[in-house]
Amino acid sequence: MPIGRTISSVQTPVIPVIGEWTRNTPGTLSLGQGMVSYPPPPAAMQAIRNFGARPDEHLYGSPLGRPRLLELIEAKLLRENGIDCASGYRVMVTAGSNMAFLNILLAIADPGDEIILPLPYYFNQEMAVRMLNCTPVAVPADDNYQLRLDALKAAITEKTRAIVTVSPNNPSGAVYPEAALRAVNQLCRENGLYHISDEAYEYFTYGDASHFSPGGIKDAEHHTISLYSLSKAYGFASWRTGYLVVPEALLPSLLKVQDTNLICPPLITQYAAIGALETGSSYCKSRVLELAKIRTQVTARLQSLSGVKACATGGAFYLLLKLDTGKNDLQLVKSLISDFKVAVIPGCAFGLHDACYLRVSYGMLDESTANIAMHRLIDGLGKLC
Repeated sequence: MPIGRTISSVQTPVIPVIGEWTRNTPGTLSLGQGMVSYPPPPAAMQAIRNFGARPDEHLYGSPLGRPRLLELIEAKLLRENGIDCASGYRVMVTAGSNMAFLNILLAIADPGDEIILPLPYYFNQEMAVRMLNCTPVAVPADDNYQLRLDALKAAITEKTRAIVTVSPNNPSGAVYPEAALRAVNQLCRENGLYHISDEAYEYFTYGDASHFSPGGIKDAEHHTISLYSLSKAYGFASWRTGYLVVPEALLPSLLKVQDTNLICPPLITQYAAIGALETGSSYCKSRVLELAKIRTQVTARLQSLSGVKACATGGAFYLLLKLDTGKNDLQLVKSLISDFKVAVIPGCAFGLHDACYLRVSYGMLDESTANIAMHRLIDGLGKLC
């Protein structure tokens, strides 16, 4: 039987592929999928301890989310992101920020439209653009993975609908300065485009780096869309809980999408999210201090390798390696798993094709495991490259 041409043009999701190779090689340490090692806060687990005892907990709910959860999100947005939802923004709870991104595309884009994705892009966003028969326009960053405003401006055409920024960035870890994000937001305003700001890693910054939310810019509420996730900050990866903040004018379109795709956010995960947000961002920030030690260890060891460029960026829990080798990155990853029992992600998944890149994720490791994983990775790169 035939398979749709549109979905056939979408890249194979790399995480399940690497995951299967890893599972088939017992003892492999993963520097692959982006997750944290710590669990949800106790208040999140307590909030769902008696879930299901009341009849109304088995019924459909609001497509926007539970009133208490929306109240907590709006308070958090004002307090931490400078986004005042009373000034023309609306909030919708989604099953993770990946779903939020797809919802947004369905609301703002038509087949043939273009979405600008600075390189390296987050692969699921490029996949979503293609699934809707739109065109992802990849725009190179500079050597430190920072935005090139001149290149973004040059990429705009009459078909462009939005510019996407992911800061702190997946996969590079780059944190875009406030001035750069303001410039992108102004570029979108001047050209009648949406600025889609993915802020899933907002709490994961190190040293002098600091996070900035474009949605908090004065008069940005007509063209700025912000995406957030609880997956990383609160150890919620499997719970699939996120939310989006959009111009109020987009809400009728998003309600159509939500009602068709999800109907309403799962209630049990909303209860857990209420417990997490009542705990607050300090839960994550205290663990970022521990991650910072592992980051220093991982970065120092990889930067010492000859033939490897490892740019120490200021956020998330990723490090991109650019290797001085002619080897194919996907085959190199397969060999690292089968021969050295360490897994990473190939750069081709993120639109990086000019050289051999690998993404290293250290969010799941403690210091001891990180040391073993680094030894295996360094040994493997030395022998394979």
